[in-house]
Amino acid sequence: MTEEKKISQEEQISNALSPLYFEHIHTLYQKNPQNVDASWQAFFAHYQDDASLTAPTKPSWQKNHWPVSAHRENIFGNGEDADWAQALTIAEAQAPKQQEKPTQRTASSTSSLPATTSHTSLSTQAAQDSIRALMLIRAFRVRGHLLASLDPLGLSKPHSHPELDPKTYGFERKDYDRPIFLDNVLGLKHACLDEILALLKRTYCGNLGVEYMHVADPQEKSWLQICIEGKDKRIEFSQNGRKAILQKLIEAQAFEELLHKRHPGAKRFGLDGAESLLPALEQIIKRGGALGLTDINFGMPHRGRLNVLGAILDKPYQAIFHEFLGGVSSGAEDFGSGDVKYHLGASSDRSFDGNKVHLSLAPNPSHLEAVNPVVIGK
Repeated sequence: MTEEKKISQEEQISNALSPLYFEHIHTLYQKNPQNVDASWQAFFAHYQDDASLTAPTKPSWQKNHWPVSAHRENIFGNGEDADWAQALTIAEAQAPKQQEKPTQRTASSTSSLPATTSHTSLSTQAAQDSIRALMLIRAFRVRGHLLASLDPLGLSKPHSHPELDPKTYGFERKDYDRPIFLDNVLGLKHACLDEILALLKRTYCGNLGVEYMHVADPQEKSWLQICIEGKDKRIEFSQNGRKAILQKLIEAQAFEELLHKRHPGAKRFGLDGAESLLPALEQIIKRGGALGLTDINFGMPHRGRLNVLGAILDKPYQAIFHEFLGGVSSGAEDFGSGDVKYHLGASSDRSFDGNKVHLSLAPNPSHLEAVNPVVIGK
């Protein structure tokens, strides 16, 4: 049996105490032995020559020869350190030192002081205006929807929000006409606050807005920003274009209302509340065809599929109603035969302004993500 090692009284004290507390007591003892109890005085006096108990008075990396002075520059010799140290002070050495007393200034220098002060004040004001304007612009990009125009009848009172109020950023009414440097933000080099607010409200607080600040890809976010911001980026439609949009919205809503009325208990995953999907797809197909696009393969979830099949891919509504009664439409063997109606796909050709585009909607089973590689592969 091995004989147990005897632990001294001092080791017992050291092991039982917290290192931080031990260091604190030792620091007090070093400043003045009378700051601690007599027992601690005796303990530290016994070990006063032990280097391990000596607290460092300065960091280990501190150099005694820094900073370099004129009479100690020979410490570095002619090596790299000397050149480096000299480079730090060469600008100060070359700059002429002005030791002119205030009472010795000439009349011309005194008279130029107000002009310099005025110039500095104007520069500070311009910098503040630019910074505050950029903060206001970002607030509209993020919170502009809080002031969106959602009441076509004008029955609700106009409301405001502190983050979208110029006063929050230090602007007063007297500042609205002052030109502000924007450096092509909003597509403007300079603009007054009235112009900035009008452009921001038109872009982010109208009947139609864009939410994109959450986009993680900087290039995608920048592309969206460039497309919607600027004096020439107003969204406008011709008279026929407005009628076409309205027609699609009416078709989408009427179809959903009819299905709800005739088949109230059937699953249909309606497009209610997202009817704008139809005119948006129509515009993509039309613009794509004008730019040379000839084929579109796409997939989508259950929601809105029946409406897209009828209004976009020209699937006969008669076939869709037949499926609600339990039948199978012709051609289903090629697009998911035997599956439920909101899983089926379709294929058709659409023509806009003489440009024909082939559309193919892939069938989509209940596992929604399964359609992604299918569409990519096609």
